[in-house]
Amino acid sequence: MNANHSNNNTKESACKVTDEICLPDSNLPRVIIIGGGFAGLALVEKLKHKEVQVVLFDKNNFHQFQPLFYQVATSALEPDSIVFPFRKQISGYKNVLFRLAEVEEIQPSTNTIITNKGRVHFDYLVLATGTTTNFFGMDNVESHSLGMKNIRDSLNIRHMMLQNLEQAAITCDDKERDALTNFVIVGGGPAGVEMAGALAEFRKYILPKDYPEYPSSIMNIYLIEAIDELLSTMSDKASSKTLEYLKDLEVKVLLNESVSNYDGSQVVTNCDKIILTKNLIWTAGVKGQFPKGIDKKHVVKGNRLKTDSFLMVEGYKNIFAIGDIAAVITEETPKGHPQVAQTAIQQGKYLGNVLLKIIKDEGVNSFEYKDKGSLATVGKRKAVADLGKFKFAGYFAWLLWSVVHLLSISGFRNRLMVGFNWAVSYFTYEKSNRLIIRNFKPKPSVNNTKK
Repeated sequence: MNANHSNNNTKESACKVTDEICLPDSNLPRVIIIGGGFAGLALVEKLKHKEVQVVLFDKNNFHQFQPLFYQVATSALEPDSIVFPFRKQISGYKNVLFRLAEVEEIQPSTNTIITNKGRVHFDYLVLATGTTTNFFGMDNVESHSLGMKNIRDSLNIRHMMLQNLEQAAITCDDKERDALTNFVIVGGGPAGVEMAGALAEFRKYILPKDYPEYPSSIMNIYLIEAIDELLSTMSDKASSKTLEYLKDLEVKVLLNESVSNYDGSQVVTNCDKIILTKNLIWTAGVKGQFPKGIDKKHVVKGNRLKTDSFLMVEGYKNIFAIGDIAAVITEETPKGHPQVAQTAIQQGKYLGNVLLKIIKDEGVNSFEYKDKGSLATVGKRKAVADLGKFKFAGYFAWLLWSVVHLLSISGFRNRLMVGFNWAVSYFTYEKSNRLIIRNFKPKPSVNNTKK
């Protein structure tokens, strides 16, 4: 049996003795990438067809287009239009492999990663694991609210919203109805602003058609921001214009206010303001996530990994970090680069060139981030744009935002689906089908969990 096995297998299908997860045997340097976000995929694209063996690990078998999560959450798009299978992405890349597994630990001393499916040896390791929602230690808030960091979060928000609106049509209790129809978004960054705008348009165009039994005024939308402006990373013009757009959409914007507690039924702010709601969406902060095994002394604020100007994690010679997880601390960037898609893509492309030069023992230049501008949308024909010296808002900013995001989506089919949905929505104000496919069940409270 062993003889037949060896005869039927070529060299390329044999597994190394040091690996528990089967990978093609190769004499090429092995580059393992953990995470298939913008950074990880940009690196894959740079290393395809090169003299390296690339292995992409991810706990999902698909790439997620994060900038449009809020549209899935508000039923404007279906989830399959903004996700794309990794295996379809790498089809035809002979030197690139994908393995569905969650990496649990890194062992730098043996150049090994340990996953929930087994261990694998690496020559070079790239961490592109991104971030997760940061609740800043508020367990009660974390237990009862929803973040928006992956496609499952977006679907949970969608089902929570639709279920609560249906329940509001049933209940005869006024306070209960208020809690079910009030929506609170925490965080005035791009995600929070775009979510608030999308909910406001849902209230304006969809609610009267789907729920004629009560007026649209019953649905209140609150946006809470801890500082005195929205979109703090953009220009003052973008911030003030965004605030104007949201007020036009009758979003209640609370600046210089933060959430101090939430029990699942009411939000309490630092100003002792109480808002009845069973819909709390948290977009107020993120923190890095990565497998254990990296020395904590190389972890900086925001749970990010400190790297040098070549994106090499401090203290290691063959471990790199890119994307939101990487903090390139220099005199020019004491806090690291902004945690946005453009940074991740640029770092992925840069590291691809660096790895190839390191393997060939060639000199490399340090990473330089080129800011190509920022865009944010508040709703139909309402957006803001900061493009260097050019700062503008309105229809053309919205059109630019639409084109940029449409071209950035992976897969021709997905771009076609999103473009078609947007076109239909533009002329008819209609959104995707608002179906409750599965019941959303809130997370158990912290107190119950501890018991």
